Amino acid sequence: MKVLVAGATGALGIPLTRALIAAGHEVLGLSRLPESLDHLSRLGVHPILANVMDRDDLLKALKEVQADAVIHALTALKKTPLRHQDMYATDALHDVGTTNLLAAAKTVGARRFVAEAMTMGYGYGDWGDQVITEDHPFGPPGSSSQLERHVAGFRSLERQLWEATRAGWIEGISLRYGTFYAPGSLVPILAMLRRRSLPLPDGGRAVTSWIYLEDAAAATVAALERGRAGEAYNIVDDEPVRNKEFFAFLCQQAHLPIPFTLPNWLMRPLAPYATDFFATSMRVSNAKAVRELGWRPTIAPTYREGIQKALEALDRQKGASGEGRGAQTAPPRQS
Repeated sequence: MKVLVAGATGALGIPLTRALIAAGHEVLGLSRLPESLDHLSRLGVHPILANVMDRDDLLKALKEVQADAVIHALTALKKTPLRHQDMYATDALHDVGTTNLLAAAKTVGARRFVAEAMTMGYGYGDWGDQVITEDHPFGPPGSSSQLERHVAGFRSLERQLWEATRAGWIEGISLRYGTFYAPGSLVPILAMLRRRSLPLPDGGRAVTSWIYLEDAAAATVAALERGRAGEAYNIVDDEPVRNKEFFAFLCQQAHLPIPFTLPNWLMRPLAPYATDFFATSMRVSNAKAVRELGWRPTIAPTYREGIQKALEALDRQKGASGEGRGAQTAPPRQS
């Protein structure tokens, strides 16, 4: 297939484009930054310069383009979001960005549309011991005005996707990914852990369902090729884990001190979004994706394999400069 990928240079986009090319697909990559075009070309992608949030600019750039499918993998996150406003641009991509990309799909004659949602679309908060499947309501009203803004973005994304699918002109599929992690995304987290500047909300019960980025990319290719139109799939690993255990294992493997905890009332003024995120407890099932897509997480079936693989990759990247895991035992220099 000829696949138009929006977000081809993003955290998911880069491993996704590699996986698509390895599977024999031709990839067209959208970027709003001229400096990203050479990088896309080096990946083997045909680059297209356009701003997805500018409908006229997007459709003009795609006027002579044809594609069989569109993948919406756009986020605007450049660092770990700590404040609610750090999420606003990504919320807009879920809402207006989806509207514009669906118009783009019509322009290029695409029949399939795979969109990146997240398990946080089920709603922030404590879900207890219940297992979350695709049958649970998605996009429920947020428990506060700030959280509603984030959940509303996911609600809008899927509403638009299902309406277009029911209209019969596109085959829409939504992938509800767990929390992404990979070598690159762990770098700022490890830096904060070394500085002792990443506290966790007090409460050891919170559970997160994670997904290694390469496994997420493989699931996206599987959904493109075998997913059923009008269906959503949870893309998570096989073992939800308490946040306390995830970070304890990460710190153990990276030879770093375990992060301290703060009560929510004290942490919230410092990092309000991170407080809500880390206080959310959600055990998500990947059974439907395994059953229907013929996919399962093989790079990192659980967080243990994923953390080890990510840290080994960082060691390989930094070993020559002496900045690998062993160097992380020393305290950071104070400026």
